[in-house]
Amino acid sequence: MTRNKEELYAVDLSAAAWRKSSFSNGGEGCIEITDLPGGGVALRDSKNPGFPALRYTAEEWDAFRKGVVAGEL
Repeated sequence: MTRNKEELYAVDLSAAAWRKSSFSNGGEGCIEITDLPGGGVALRDSKNPGFPALRYTAEEWDAFRKGVVAGEL
């Protein structure tokens, strides 16, 4: 299910289950991610969790992941 940006930014993240990459080795200098309805994701800076999180639709996140795997980024 595709959600538009307005819908993604309306999702309350106060009780979100944030997670870090296992590659962070417990460090603080990384991002955290949480799943959003419709397959989207939200990202935040682990050092500044109170800052607004960036939110991506499922399609945007999929394109980003494919670009990383393909070495485009």
